[in-house]
Formats: sequence, C-alpha cells, structure tokens
Amino acid sequence: MRPTKKIRPPLCALWFAGVLALASVAHAHDPGLSTATLRIEPDQVAAVLVLSPADAGTILDLDKIRAAGKTGQTLEFVATAVPAGSPGPMQLQVNGQPVTATNLRCAFDTANNLTIQFSFPRRAAGKMVVRSTWLLLLPPGHRQYFTIQNAARETLAEHLFNAREDTASFELSAATPVASSAPRTETFADFLVMGVKHIWTGYDHLLFLFALLVVTRNFKAAIKIITCFTVAHSITLAVATLNLVQISSRIVEPLIAASIVYAGLENIFSRGEPKGRCWLTFAFGLIHGFGFATVLRELGVGENGGSLAVPLISFNLGVELGQIAVAALVLPLIWKWRTWPGFAHRWVPAASTALTLLGGFWFVQRVWF
Repeated sequence: MRPTKKIRPPLCALWFAGVLALASVAHAHDPGLSTATLRIEPDQVAAVLVLSPADAGTILDLDKIRAAGKTGQTLEFVATAVPAGSPGPMQLQVNGQPVTATNLRCAFDTANNLTIQFSFPRRAAGKMVVRSTWLLLLPPGHRQYFTIQNAARETLAEHLFNAREDTASFELSAATPVASSAPRTETFADFLVMGVKHIWTGYDHLLFLFALLVVTRNFKAAIKIITCFTVAHSITLAVATLNLVQISSRIVEPLIAASIVYAGLENIFSRGEPKGRCWLTFAFGLIHGFGFATVLRELGVGENGGSLAVPLISFNLGVELGQIAVAALVLPLIWKWRTWPGFAHRWVPAASTALTLLGGFWFVQRVWF
C-alpha cells in the first residue's frame, strides 16, 4: 500500500514571513521612555523631566523652545510652547490643596533630548500627592521612570509610571518626606515585566536568536547557544548600565543589524550547523547587551543618586525569562520541521536569506537614516 503523503505546508516560511511583516512595520526598540525626578528640598520641591525629541514633539512646539533658547527670551515665552488647555508636566497637592509650578526652564542636551525643569513652593507637612500629567498626552505605551529624592539626592522611592498609573503619594514630615508605600517592590516587578516586553518586541534580538537556533540539531546545541547569548549580553548590560563602558547607540544599533546579516550568511554558506557558533554567539551577544542597556539609560536609571541594582537585576531577569519563553516555543517547531525532507536544504537557506535581507535593511537604515 502506498503510504499516505504527508501534507507539509510551508509553516516555517509562513511563520517567518509573519515575523518579518511584523518587524517591518515596528521599531526594533520601544521609543516611549522618559525620566522624571522630584527632589524634596527645604524651601521647594524641584522637578526635572527628560523627554526624547519624538515624545516631546507630540506635546510641545519644539521650534518655539529652540527659538527662545537662541534669543534668550523670557521663561513665559517658553511656556507658550505648551498647547492651550494642556496641563503642566506635573500636578502636586499637599493636604488636598493644589500647588502651582513655577520657574519653568527648557533646554536640549547633547543627545537632543529635552530637559524641562520647574519647581513647587514647599508647604507645611502633610500628605503629598504628585501626578505625572503629560503621560496622557504621550503615545500609548509610554513609560516613565519616576524617582523621588530628598535634598541629599538619596532615593526615597521609584515608580515606573504609565498612562493608567501616573500618581504617587508621600507623607511630608517636618524634616524628611517618607514614602507611604513600598514602591521599590513595585519597581522590581515593573522592570521585570519591562524586560520581558523588551525582548518580545525587540525584533532584531529575536531574529538574531532565530538565526542561531534554526540550524541547531538538538537540545544540547540549543542550550549552548542560549547560554552564550545570555552570559554575553548580561555582562555588557551590567557594565554599560554601571557606566563602566559606554558605546554610542549609533555604533551599537548598526552592529546588532550586522550580527543578523552575518548569522544569516553563515547559515547559507555552511553545511549543517556551523562550527564555532558558541564563540560567534558570545561575541555578538556582547553587542546586543549594549542595546539592552540603552533602555535603562534612556530611563535615567542610576542617575542623580537613584537606585541601580533593582532595575538592573529585574530588567535582566525579565529579558532572560522572555528569551526562554521564545526559545521554548520556537525550538520544538524547528526540531519538528527538521524531520521534513528538504527542510535543511531548502527552508533553512530561504529563512536565512530573508534574515540577511532584513538585517541588511536595518543596517543601512541605522547608518544612513
């Protein structure tokens, strides 16, 4: 009896095409990040908000701010960059009474990020409630690393705000403000979730990992690849966040794209599983770690005396959990596909060619655009 021919739809190609389509319409990294610091001083509550140009441009007239800076015009003129009817960057209440922000100042840093400084008059002791009101005006999914410090720049509390959770409350004593909750615990969970989401939406990281795993033959080979990638990017994530080594994102991002191109080409021109893949994975994993660190740097983690250990550890743990979840989903499919005749000789080169083209597109885009 003639055996029934198995129906083998090109699931690999369809799945990969879906990933490419998703990647082509999305950014490799989520740009919706900002940082806000509130410092409780003896005579005032000073605030500093830092926004990327893309995010600031959704709220403010940046041309007016630049013009005011060049001509030295008054702070009141700078304030006109805020659309009529829009709330200020923050709202503060002490014992239920609103406090008006004063001394608004704006400036662009060397990376073209907009820094907005302002202050609130310090009032009597009591309950203080602060709300980051511009989060409602920023793009959906925007996150803000919010830190409250005392006059000695010691961190009292940290939050990861979004449009739905944009408020913190504190008890102002006669001398020192005391947090009314345990925000550090919340921050650990927040950064853990951020790490998971970052690897799941970091399509360049995922496609590099897919390029490495698609040629693996068994569990042992896959574990070696994943371990090397994890160790490498954990090292550079730590050293970059600790400011021990800094590499510009203008260098890191093209190199991440180049890692996809290299892995794809190696898959095409090698027969079977390339030799020395662990060393390749480790080398490029170091580069990817600098890319992960960009998220924490954009959030201002560790700056102005803020806590560093909790965000670093929890974010990295989230990245690893997200990576493991992706590998647990993809590897069984890859090993199933390997049982199909022609998979290694047909579908692997096809997928690797698509990877190479996409990586090349990202490389050109990140170098020249």
